[in-house]
Amino acid sequence: MQEVLLLCWRDTGHPQGGGSERYLEQVGAQLAARGIKVTLRTASYPGAPSRDTVDGIDISRGGGRLTVYPRALAAIAAGRLGFGPLAGIRPDAVIDTQNGIPFFARVVAGAPVTLLVHHCHREQWPVAGRLMAKLGWWIESSLSPRVHRRNQYLTVSLPSADELRALGVDRDRIAVVRNGADAIPAGVVPGDDHTRTEHPSLCVLSRLVPHKQIEDALGAVAALRRRIPGLHLDVIGGGWWEQNLRDAAAELGIADAVTFHGHVAEDRKHELLSRAWLHVMPSRKEGWGLAVVEAAQHGVPTIGYRSSKGLTDSIIDGVTGLLVNSPAQLTDAVADLLEDRDRLRQLGAKARFRAGEFSWEATGDGVFDVLSGTARGRAVSGLFPRTGEPLHKHAHSAAR
Repeated sequence: MQEVLLLCWRDTGHPQGGGSERYLEQVGAQLAARGIKVTLRTASYPGAPSRDTVDGIDISRGGGRLTVYPRALAAIAAGRLGFGPLAGIRPDAVIDTQNGIPFFARVVAGAPVTLLVHHCHREQWPVAGRLMAKLGWWIESSLSPRVHRRNQYLTVSLPSADELRALGVDRDRIAVVRNGADAIPAGVVPGDDHTRTEHPSLCVLSRLVPHKQIEDALGAVAALRRRIPGLHLDVIGGGWWEQNLRDAAAELGIADAVTFHGHVAEDRKHELLSRAWLHVMPSRKEGWGLAVVEAAQHGVPTIGYRSSKGLTDSIIDGVTGLLVNSPAQLTDAVADLLEDRDRLRQLGAKARFRAGEFSWEATGDGVFDVLSGTARGRAVSGLFPRTGEPLHKHAHSAAR
């Protein structure tokens, strides 16, 4: 395999870029480190160059939130004819990222296409409006599985694989490669009792958008403020929903107990995580939950919703964190852990140990194995990377 094309509606530099974009770019960087030519086609945004190179990945940008899809297809088709921004591209494998809507790259790619699906978006589509929600869910749940019935699927957690099977995707075509994690930046002290705040502190590491449900964390602080004196919440991350959250904090009377840090540099992010006692992730839906592992690197356990699906893979309930079923249970779980420092430390220690199992190198190895199978005309399934087992033992014949 000499060349790979990646398709995604955003890149990590995009103001609304998040964990799914980071996953794809980390995979691209790992493939580039193997000497593979990697091109990422994605949307443009104010201030972004049309062409760029990051971590060995050639980035081509064009189009906006919706026009990124047809413009990418046009660029691929033109590139095969020798002109346009993707002129000369001859990929051996293509990753088409379905963030609700796929690019349908198989129509023009001329190479094996792997569909990357972090999770299904049934719970998130309503925020797009009634008409778009119906259309989007129909595309995601009905049209895409039919169009890609012969394609390889790639997802990031076992619960997401279950969701794909529920949509009718053949289990023999679903490969799972979990997220990796960056090392703690040099100069940042890993979290322990010496780095924690003197006051009880929660943190949320997330994009600030409606389906992340940060309001539930604000509600927990409001409910527990008298019971747990000095309780403070650090919200790490930015997004278009931020002002709504600030207004909610003010309405709850806890504006002085919440700090909105916005987008921060990696070292600052890890410094804030190292100070926290507990990480809360009240998201409605997650494919995996990269923030769970990043908090765990500092010995900080996470409380999240069981219904989010992906967190049932990234959190081992009762071992590395807690899974709950409602905002009321989330509030109770926060109170119980903040008032039981010994149990909080035990969960944090086990979370830190498990975080050591994940790396972007392993993620890159897993995706390389999957794409190598598709490049040879084979579909693969199960959890990657394999250890000590040849790929062909898990491969099945596949069409492009």
